[in-house]
Formats: sequence, C-alpha cells, structure tokens
Amino acid sequence: MGNELHRAALRESELHAELSPYWRVSVVDVTGSTQNDLAESIYADTAHDGDVLVANYQREGRGRLDREFIAAPSSALLFSLYKKVTRPRSEWNFIALLTALSITDALAELDANVKFNVKWPNDILVKEKKIAGLLCQAVDSGVIVGVGLNVSMQEEELPVASATSLFLENYSELDRNEILKRILQNFEKNFTIWQKQGSAAFISPYQQQCSSLNRDIQIISPTGESTAAVATGISALGELILSSGALVNSGDVLHLR
Repeated sequence: MGNELHRAALRESELHAELSPYWRVSVVDVTGSTQNDLAESIYADTAHDGDVLVANYQREGRGRLDREFIAAPSSALLFSLYKKVTRPRSEWNFIALLTALSITDALAELDANVKFNVKWPNDILVKEKKIAGLLCQAVDSGVIVGVGLNVSMQEEELPVASATSLFLENYSELDRNEILKRILQNFEKNFTIWQKQGSAAFISPYQQQCSSLNRDIQIISPTGESTAAVATGISALGELILSSGALVNSGDVLHLR
C-alpha cells in the first residue's frame, strides 16, 4: 500500500481564503513547471504581484542549473510565487537566502523536534540530507521563486540517496496545505521587512541556520572549477564570505566530512 493517507488534496479555496489579500493562490493537478507557467503569465502581462501556483505533479520540474526535479504525484509541495521587488537589483540574490530562512522557520514552527539547516545558498537539509530546494528567477520588475519540498515520499520514491522527506524524518505535519500556508506567511513577513530595510536583520538568523559555515567545503563554480575553502559568514548581498576574504555569489557547495 502506498502513502495515500499522507497525500491529502490541495485545497485551493481554503488557501486562497486564509492567505488573501497578500497572496493569490491557484492549484493545478498537473503541469509542466509552475516556474515556467508563472513566467509565461508575466510575459503575457496577465500575472499579479503575489500570484502563487501550486501543483500536485510537475512533468518538467527543475531546480538550480536546470537540474531535473521530479516527484511522485502529491508526494511533494511544489509551488512558485511571484513578487515585485523595489530594492536595487544588486540586492536580489538575497531573496534566495530569505526564502530558505522562511522555509526553515515555518517548518520549525510546525514541528520543533526536527532540526533543519540550510546549505548555502538554497538547499534545506535534515541530517545533511536534502529535503527541499528552491530556485529564484529574475523577471522584469520582480522575481519568481520556485520551491520543491519532499513531504510524503517513501524511501523508494526519493530521487537520490542523499535526499529525504518529512515523512521519513517523522515530521508531525504532512498536510501540504498547512505547510504551504506557514511558508507563505513567513515569507510575507520576512519579505516585507527586507523590502523596507534590506538584509541586515536576516544575516545573523541565516548564519545560525547555515551548515555551510566554519567547515571544510568545496565550491563548484558555474564554469565547473572546483575550490576547497572554509566559509566564515554571509555578506549583506547574500554572498558566501571565505576565510581568505574572497566573496562567492554563485556556485554549488559540497560539504566535506
């Protein structure tokens, strides 16, 4: 028998009622990619600030660097949101960190017994296993943030051995509706502060959640170059600060044991 008991339907009317007027939530059963769908709406000038698209299944889900992200129907929380941004574009990279912090805060509020960490810049980990990832895409005057969170996946459904799910970690809340509401509420609160004040209020909380700091790591640049390093902090622009004083604004991080 599958995990049907933990795969309740997404309830659009409930989500819309409880999250309006800041968010406009739409639910689809199947789509290619919520990220692509929102981007098409923006380019067609039919999107609105605060649009959120949630899917039970994505045929062409993707993460950073166009990596494939496919999950069994209703086993993951898959959504993209669109927000207009008023801060200078040079600061937009911090939105990925802000989103990761919003997710970990939301998950901790729903169950304090499971410890979540962030791998810079945008993976959520439990015991060094990936449970969620996110993708930020700049579009005109705003940003689309895509999130994929493994909720009720069983071990045989995981894409890689280094992944996990809320179900496998004995997390107490597996209703995707409740999890989505809490994530969006946290993001709304944090994003409102960031729009007005910038990143200063979030650097210390993010650093406390970030397991990429003060340890041996390997940084893979977008060109494929690999560098061994130790990171000591996060800059106001969301960059990784290395012990050498260098700043890293993009790339993949591998945690070395």
